[in-house]
Amino acid sequence: MSLLSIIIPNRFISQRVDVAMAQMLPNYSRTKIIYWIKSGNALIHRKTFKPKEKVTGGEIVNLSIKTKKTNVWLAEDVIIDVVYEDSEIIVVNKPVGLVTHPGANNWIGTLANALLYYDSSLANLDRAGIVHRLDKNTSGLMVIARSEYAQKYLTEQLQTHSISREYSAIVYGYMISGGSVDAPIGRDPKDRIKQAVVKYGKDALTHYRIIERFTHHTHVKAILETGRTHQIRVHLSFIGHPLIADPIYGGKVHFPKKADKQLTKALKNFNRQTLHARKLTLIHPISGKLMSWKVPLPQDMQDLLQVLAKFDAC
Repeated sequence: MSLLSIIIPNRFISQRVDVAMAQMLPNYSRTKIIYWIKSGNALIHRKTFKPKEKVTGGEIVNLSIKTKKTNVWLAEDVIIDVVYEDSEIIVVNKPVGLVTHPGANNWIGTLANALLYYDSSLANLDRAGIVHRLDKNTSGLMVIARSEYAQKYLTEQLQTHSISREYSAIVYGYMISGGSVDAPIGRDPKDRIKQAVVKYGKDALTHYRIIERFTHHTHVKAILETGRTHQIRVHLSFIGHPLIADPIYGGKVHFPKKADKQLTKALKNFNRQTLHARKLTLIHPISGKLMSWKVPLPQDMQDLLQVLAKFDAC
């Protein structure tokens, strides 16, 4: 536990106290500051207060900041593919089958467990520094923060859409052209496990562009403007082009007419949604430099594309 005292200057008069504190304490998120206020770990003149109270100027705020580990996840020696790292961030290429962080039925063997082994100091950060996630069976690039400031900064970039995330997907159907899907996403009222386009869902916008067309399938690039759960999978299914082998939104396997044995086998045996986070672009938390990374498609998706091309050539 560490103690910190700040005096709120007059320039913040009439602003909310939590807003003023967030500006004075850039290393901490406003969410965390509100938590401190509500839990009594932040006092003004030794008295509790509400986040929405207005600044009158000159308030003395005393903070009791807990410095102990924020999670009890285990560190595990799980191999991870580190694409880039420095003192503030780690960029990894997550493989298919690796869960992002512990949860129901997956308390060990996750990316978070691996990160805690790779860098034990991540135990002091919420979610081991993870600021966004990929589904278990989606591969590709993720960024992890190594400091509270970096985590706050990257989270804000995600909220303001300053972080660009580009995906590759292989979908059913022949797409004539690229486009955008601007449709709200929320919990499917008919199936609580699924997400769906629903009238009162959260705003969601996905752009897609054609990479390569096949007779019955299309290789597309998808760019997220928002980050809703299963967004690309839901949106592409919504417009009639679900991802191949998507167990939730893809339905049964679709075999083209006159499909040969090789194509039938490739489609039947592909065991995860054809989605890969291939490119990540962000502004570095400290240098302010625009940085970008790109990784190739995993072998299973490359193999499937070859089979689709070969079928078209016949």
